[in-house]
Amino acid sequence: MKYLPTLLRRLLPALALTAVAVAAQAAYPEQPIRMIVAYAPGGGTDLTARLIAPYIARYLGNNASIVVVNRSGAGGGIGFAELANAPADGYTIGFINTPNVLTIPIERKSNFHWTGYDLLGNVIDDPGNFSVHNDTPIRNLGELVAYAKANPGKVTYGTTGIGSDDHLAAMLFERAAGVQLTHVPFKGASEVHQGVVGKQIFMASMNVGEAMQYEKGGSPMHNLGQMSAARTNLAPGLPTFKEQGFDIVMASLRGIAAPKGLPAAVKEQLASAVQKAANDPEFQAKAAAAFAPLRYLPPAKYEAELKTTEASFKQLWKEMPWGENGAK
Repeated sequence: MKYLPTLLRRLLPALALTAVAVAAQAAYPEQPIRMIVAYAPGGGTDLTARLIAPYIARYLGNNASIVVVNRSGAGGGIGFAELANAPADGYTIGFINTPNVLTIPIERKSNFHWTGYDLLGNVIDDPGNFSVHNDTPIRNLGELVAYAKANPGKVTYGTTGIGSDDHLAAMLFERAAGVQLTHVPFKGASEVHQGVVGKQIFMASMNVGEAMQYEKGGSPMHNLGQMSAARTNLAPGLPTFKEQGFDIVMASLRGIAAPKGLPAAVKEQLASAVQKAANDPEFQAKAAAAFAPLRYLPPAKYEAELKTTEASFKQLWKEMPWGENGAK
């Protein structure tokens, strides 16, 4: 017992450091967290971000707050790069979208790659779709093909950028249908939508969830088909491309990530908050009302999906490059 005071004196510095570390860990987050969206306001990713951010903040605790920041441009490349190169301190997170986050580094030199993020979980899986203005006579893919063949190059279509799922789907459709379309890239789905509504472009290549959000708002657009393996609960009345004779499956995963190298405790806390937010019944009800097709994937499964999908796009690049020089 006479040695106890000396032992305590030796342990005190270590105990003090441990207490400080625990206090610091418990205090996260001590300031607002930025959530980067690599597309313009009003699109599907932006809507999902604004829906889920309060729930992630709720499950982080400590009066956390999350501010959504739009960094659109370069098909998502500007926002993806800003996210990848931000400090890995837990105060910058953001959405990464397939295929853009995978295809941009394939087609050109980029200062980001999906392996340069700490993955926190996937939230959305939204099939592709074609939409035209109600004033056009087109009501299905067969009629679109007939019109495009009779008017080569006159069918202009808008997308969220070169190498996006919208763009790749249209290229695959051109090859399958033997038609020539004219690509017009925009910064986000909301701008593509306005292009169709204002008749600056003939057609929108956009995700089903986004198209149905605009339809619910009274948009004068008609959807031609969904690029899912089977009809989704999101749009049970909309035929798939395969049903209409075109075996094309294309969708956009929208998941949440952070710069690589988060402190382990912070990474675990963020990933847990994303999972709890995605599974929150209140959030799920709001997502359903906004036609946001949920598909939560934990970080490990999300990583496996990205790895497999990247390999398929590398093969597609060899067959039909879609970059600036090869884009249509």
